[in-house]
Amino acid sequence: QVQLVESGGGLVQAGDSLRLSCAASGRTFSGLAMGWFRQAPGKERDFVAAISRSGGNTYFAVSVKGRFTISRDNAKNTVYLQMNSLKLEDTAVYYCAAALPYGVGDVPSLQHLYPYWGQGTQVTVSS
Repeated sequence: QVQLVESGGGLVQAGDSLRLSCAASGRTFSGLAMGWFRQAPGKERDFVAAISRSGGNTYFAVSVKGRFTISRDNAKNTVYLQMNSLKLEDTAVYYCAAALPYGVGDVPSLQHLYPYWGQGTQVTVSS
């Protein structure tokens, strides 16, 4: 079992930056691929970014590529999502998720590949 706790959400203005953190426990962190997803009001939950077990591979949704970065600190059992140049459409609840990948370089983007989820943290971008 893996427990995930997100933090760092809040209210920011368009163009600002924000960094989300997700602390993991319960399983060897370096054995997990990690992902971030988000769900805007009235919409389905969508993939945002993923990072491989070692951090060597990353993958981003088109909507955030070039603005968001994902990183991890395996010594701290934590994954981060750095969000820059935030837009109104980035407003959502952001969820951290953990997957057991088949390969060391896997960066899964499909929700059903992630059995472990955090409770989410709200990010609101205002004009």
